Amino acid sequence: MNILILGGGGREHSLAWAVLQNPKCDRLIVAPGNAGIAAIAECASLDIMDPGAVVTFAEEEAIDFVIIGPEAPLAAGVADRLREAGVLTFGPLKAAAQLEASKSFTKEICDAANAPTAAYGHFTDAKAAREYVTTQGAPIVVKADGLAAGKGVIIAETVEQAHAAIDDMFGGAFGNAGAEVVIEEFMTGEEASLFVLCDGQNILPIGSAQDHKRVGEGDTGPNTGGMGAYSPAPVLTPEIEALTMDRIVRPTMDEMTKRGMPFQGVLYVGLMIENGQPRLVEYNVRFGDPEAQVLMMRLGAQAMDLMHAAAEGRLDRAQVNWADDHALCVVMAADGYPGDYTKGSVIGGLDKCPADSFNMVFHAGTTAKNGQITASGGRVLNVTARGATLREAADRAYRMVDSIDWPQGFCRRDIGWRAL
Repeated sequence: MNILILGGGGREHSLAWAVLQNPKCDRLIVAPGNAGIAAIAECASLDIMDPGAVVTFAEEEAIDFVIIGPEAPLAAGVADRLREAGVLTFGPLKAAAQLEASKSFTKEICDAANAPTAAYGHFTDAKAAREYVTTQGAPIVVKADGLAAGKGVIIAETVEQAHAAIDDMFGGAFGNAGAEVVIEEFMTGEEASLFVLCDGQNILPIGSAQDHKRVGEGDTGPNTGGMGAYSPAPVLTPEIEALTMDRIVRPTMDEMTKRGMPFQGVLYVGLMIENGQPRLVEYNVRFGDPEAQVLMMRLGAQAMDLMHAAAEGRLDRAQVNWADDHALCVVMAADGYPGDYTKGSVIGGLDKCPADSFNMVFHAGTTAKNGQITASGGRVLNVTARGATLREAADRAYRMVDSIDWPQGFCRRDIGWRAL
C-alpha cells in the first residue's frame, strides 16, 4: 500500500515509525514531515489544511490510505473531501471532529448522553462569563471553546486569575478559538487518557497513557502541549476502563450516530479519576502528543493494521495484542517554552542515541540545515523508550536525554513520577 500521513510533529514521526514496520506498507509519504521523519520516509511539501490540495496529491501519488495526524485538518474537512474522492482515510469527518473543535459541542453531547463530566457554563461575552466565575468561586477552569493547539485551557486558582483569563480569551489571545468560552468546575483526582478506535459502529480500546501537562517538575507551572507521557497508566484499571466504555464512550458514540455524524478514527478520552469513578475532562479526535509516541512504541506494526481496520469498518474482527511492557516519553523543549523561545539552535549527540524497538528519539520541531539538526519549535524532541518495567523504560529514556547535546533545551526529570 502507498500510505500518506498528514502532519509534521512527534506524533506523526511515531506513526510513521510504526507504519513502516508493517509489511503492508510499500511506500510512505509524510506531509510536511520534519528532519527526523525525513530520515525514514519521503517528505512532501503540501498544505495539509487545503482539502483540495490533499485530494489532488493523493490522486497524483496513487495513495491507498491516508492517516490524518493533527486535529486542524480534521476540523477543516480534509477527511470529508478525501472520502468523497474515494480515498480510504483514517480520521473523522468535520461534523464528528467537533468533539474536539468545540468544547461546548462536546458538553452538549455529554448532556444528551448522560456522560459524567464537569459542571459548566458556555459564554459568548466576557461580562456574563466574569459574573459566572464570581458566583462559582475558584479554583475554576477557563477554556477557549475552539482549537488552540493544546494551550487554550487555564486552571485559575483565584477569581482574579479566572477574570484575567476570560479577558485574554475574549481579547483575542487565542484568536478565533477564544471567541466563545467554556467555564468548568475544577475536578480533583488523577488524570489519565484512554485511546479508543471507532469505525462508525464498533469501538475498540487500544491502550491508556498519562500525560504531564505542566511545564515544571511535580506538575507545577503553566500548562503546555505535554512534557512527557507513559503507558500504561496504572490508575486506569480494567474496572475503570470498563466503566469509561459503558458510561462515557459508548453513550457518546451512540449519540453521535443518532445525530447523523458517526465517528470513525481514534477517540482520545481524557479522564479525571477519583475514588474509582471516571469523569470526562475532554475528547480529542486524534492521537495525543506525546501519548502517541508511547502507544506506538508498544503497539509497533499492529498499529497500522488497527487503523486500517477502523477505516474499513471492520473493528469487530480486530484485536489488540499487548506485550506486558511499559513505555515512557520525555519531551525536550526549547528554553522559554511554553512562553517565548528562540528557534535555530543546533542539536548534537543524536547519533549517539540508539534507534530500535526499545529506544527512539521522535522529532517534533526540528529542521535539517547544512547537515545539522536545528530546533524549529517549542517542543522539539520526544525521547521515548520501552522496558519490562516503567523504571527500566524511564532509565533508558533519560540515558538518551543525557547523551543529547543541546544546551538551549530543557526537560522534566520526573516523567512517570506518579506511577514510579
